[in-house]
Amino acid sequence: MNDFELLAAIENCSDLEQLSLLARDCCRCGLRAGCRGVVFGKGNPDADLMFIGEGPGAEEDRQGLPFVGAAGQLLDKIILAGGWQLNEVYIANIVKCRPPGNRTPAPQEADACKPWLEKQIALIKPKIIVLLGSVAIQNIIDRGARITRDRGRWYEKNGIRIMPTFHPAALLRDPAKKRPVWEDIKKVRALYDSLIR
Repeated sequence: MNDFELLAAIENCSDLEQLSLLARDCCRCGLRAGCRGVVFGKGNPDADLMFIGEGPGAEEDRQGLPFVGAAGQLLDKIILAGGWQLNEVYIANIVKCRPPGNRTPAPQEADACKPWLEKQIALIKPKIIVLLGSVAIQNIIDRGARITRDRGRWYEKNGIRIMPTFHPAALLRDPAKKRPVWEDIKKVRALYDSLIR
């Protein structure tokens, strides 16, 4: 399938399972050649709340699921502390394949992967998205965004309310960031409760 045909197939895709099957063979950037497989996403396909991180790490690449390593375990705790069940939310990443050595995805890699994420969002139709870290905010909101400056503020895009906060991996490196993340999650919970009644 050439790139034009692939993009048309993504556009015409009608469910997440079909989309994830299409994604398995994606080679739109060089990341696919250096990883075990595509790490598509996990969670409730009808979620009102979606979390978007950066990209898979070694453990995610091994298991084929996002956020299953140490940062993922912390994200699970954050979700539960916010009052949600894990099966209520959907979790994905900006890029679906592990960058070599867990480096930050290059802008062209993120751009190549963007049709997959945009279609995930279109199919899930979340009311709220939480962006985890600088790669997420720079690829969803603005390339010039800075997570330390812009976290904790509401954005809106295509009718979806968006809250950027620190990535769980940043909290593992710097526990002082836990308090601001908790403040952000409380804002998300309050809006969630007002929208989902």
